Amino acid sequence: MYSVTVLTVNHSPSNKLVPERRRLKPIIGSVDRVTADAIIIGAGHNGLVAANLLADAGWDVLVVEATPQPGGAVRSGHVTASGYLSDLFSSFYPLGYASPVMKSLDLHQHGLVWTHAPDVLTHLLPDGRAATVSRDVDRTMASMETFAPGDGERWRAAYAQWCDISHHLVPALFGGFPPVRHGAGVVRELGVGGTMRLARQLVLSARQLGTELFRGEGAQLALAGCTLHTDLSPEDAAGGISGWLLAMLGQENGWPVPVGGAQQITSALVERLRERGGRIIYQAPVTRVLMARGRAMGVRTAAGADLRARRAVLADVPAPALYLDLVGAHALPPRLVEDLEHFRWDGATLKVDWAVDGKVPWTNPAVAGSGVVHLAADMNGLTRYAAQLSTDELPTDPFMLLGQMTTADASRSPAGTESLWAYTHLPFRQKWHPDDIAVQVSRMERVIESQAPGFTAKVVGRNVFGPADLERENPSLVGGALGGGTAAAFQQLFFRPIPGLGRPDTPVDRLFLAGSSAHPGGGVHGVPGANAARAALARDRALTGAAYRAAINAANGAIYRRG
Repeated sequence: MYSVTVLTVNHSPSNKLVPERRRLKPIIGSVDRVTADAIIIGAGHNGLVAANLLADAGWDVLVVEATPQPGGAVRSGHVTASGYLSDLFSSFYPLGYASPVMKSLDLHQHGLVWTHAPDVLTHLLPDGRAATVSRDVDRTMASMETFAPGDGERWRAAYAQWCDISHHLVPALFGGFPPVRHGAGVVRELGVGGTMRLARQLVLSARQLGTELFRGEGAQLALAGCTLHTDLSPEDAAGGISGWLLAMLGQENGWPVPVGGAQQITSALVERLRERGGRIIYQAPVTRVLMARGRAMGVRTAAGADLRARRAVLADVPAPALYLDLVGAHALPPRLVEDLEHFRWDGATLKVDWAVDGKVPWTNPAVAGSGVVHLAADMNGLTRYAAQLSTDELPTDPFMLLGQMTTADASRSPAGTESLWAYTHLPFRQKWHPDDIAVQVSRMERVIESQAPGFTAKVVGRNVFGPADLERENPSLVGGALGGGTAAAFQQLFFRPIPGLGRPDTPVDRLFLAGSSAHPGGGVHGVPGANAARAALARDRALTGAAYRAAINAANGAIYRRG
């Protein structure tokens, strides 16, 4: 029997994952004889979503994970001080909460419970003014009105437009490509003229979209700050859609977090998969996709084990890693290899977690109830920050996304304290000197201190994850890039990950890209994994042409009906 380490849920009040040694009954003899219908490379959330959907279809699924634990960038841990729980990578999940894919998995039946901060987000300007988005639209309107008369009603109008089309638009944006059925729904809802006006809005920069919709800085910055959750600047074409999407989802649903930490999303996915007979092997890096006659047949691990896939191999890894490292340029069309030379990563990330003995002493009390704080830049400041990144400079006044986790979920730290994090982007580099990271951490703390005097005196623990640390903890976060590749328009839709793809299919038969390098990109919504699973199911039925597309559309429809 082949012994592996798996993680099981300890149903203690802390609900942490603990290691347990157990034997996988289906595995007889040496590991190189292991077979499954599908082998999933990577136990990130996309890999786990794909594995669950294939298991739902009755497939025998084996997930092979390089690290000692599942979850990829959806994990939690105690890294600052005793009693303070931190989300190690991603946190706050408006896309995951709204995703038809994630809804279809019924993760609440496996212990996932969402909770909210009193307010969704606040954009804090350098002069101390604050623009707040709340799930209470009247409260949001009142905040935006303080920046410009009439912006409250303008916000209500923008939100009303969102409500009219969101039930079509969200599935269109976060489903398979091309989004034929749900795109048609948008056209039916808005008419041809309205659809053209919406299409124009979707290609605007965040600055331009904000100035067309609103008169005051508050609402404009609420959108632009949300855009900078990606690697886009306020000036980038099609950047406005990211900010508009996140802001409107916040108005409609909030930006929730799981009670007990981000790990609870992963725990629910793992538990659901195990209930359906799925298997996970940890600490088994895959070094090669095994092929015969142009078809994926399995994988080889770093230990030399050959694992056989009877029906498909799905890879929740970045596109360059799959194509160049696991498949190899020799087995690919030369033009694809050339196109990969132009693949662009999103910006690197520097993330700091703090254990704060008390609440953050914000000068403006409007900030205290927000789960997320955009800190602290006006529109021109956001543009200067992005320009420094694009010219490979360390921003002298870093724009930060800050999360008040205990404000959102009281279980994250002792009563009256705060488990806090903030991240900022850095230029994408192959290597960082520790002194550069230390300088930028100091600048981050200086920005917080300027808006919350006395903050540093309350810090009782700190953890710093620079780009190299992020990649060490999760090899898919190459160079500290969180999104699996830039969100810029030239690498989205049918340009993602390279021109002409836009789907999970690869030039290797029965091999599918299931990670965030695939459409629709980064974020914890599970769509790349779901798209890859649906493509594998359709390919297994040996369908081509119109019948192949019909099968994928039917699988899409099943998810959206359940969602």
